[in-house]
Amino acid sequence: MTDRYAVFGNPIAHSKSPFIHGLFAEETDQVLKYEALLAPIDGFEKSLSEFWLNKGKGANVTVPFKEQAFNLCDELSELAQLAGAVNTLTLLENGRVRGDNTDGLGLVADLERNFGSLAGKRVLLLGAGGAARGCILPLLNAEVAELCIHNRTHKKAEVLAELFAEYGNISHIATNELTASFDIIINSTSSSLSGDVPQIPESVIDRDTNCYDMMYSKQKTAFNTWASSLGATSVVDGLGMLVGQAAKSFELWRGVKPEVLTALDALRIKLDAE
Repeated sequence: MTDRYAVFGNPIAHSKSPFIHGLFAEETDQVLKYEALLAPIDGFEKSLSEFWLNKGKGANVTVPFKEQAFNLCDELSELAQLAGAVNTLTLLENGRVRGDNTDGLGLVADLERNFGSLAGKRVLLLGAGGAARGCILPLLNAEVAELCIHNRTHKKAEVLAELFAEYGNISHIATNELTASFDIIINSTSSSLSGDVPQIPESVIDRDTNCYDMMYSKQKTAFNTWASSLGATSVVDGLGMLVGQAAKSFELWRGVKPEVLTALDALRIKLDAE
């Protein structure tokens, strides 16, 4: 029987994952089936159990089930443990379920693809939710000079900085302390979904600043539009992160590394046509 994979979420009809993994399978000559599965808000565990019983081999997990998936794993990677959330599940040969978090790896790969090496860079991370937490260790492992976390509720940024303090140079920064520019600014908040931008001083952006929004859309996101108006060197949305995290999941499952750029180009064309 064909190996079966899926992405679980609620809602899920908008998911680009089946398209992406279909491209990966075709490119790498892998025979598999990948589908988007809608799990009831109070029925994720049951849906996942049924999936494993029906020849499921691996699954991606998106909103709102990443934390619940974390609690259903028998084994966790270090990235998943520190993220407190799982976006990739693998059914091992011994029947145990391993949880990984590939979001941060996808982000760092896309940042390096667009902005070059992160080593020695001063980075501002906006937001302290699950999206931010899952990316902190990969950013620190990329040898950034400093990672500053800013969040509207400052206490949440403080908690994250303390949690990851042993892994690199990380700090929390309040709005009134944002007085200098950064090499890279990453927006992990969902503000762009509503057409808003984080309430931060314009002084954090200058002509040497690169900006990245984890959100993506057919048009330039609200955050990237704002950053461009302030003279940012370049702005990039999160579509490459989406493809990058999928590529890491695919590699974990199939043992082959797919080509990200080919899938990214195809996905951008698809998005523009919608």
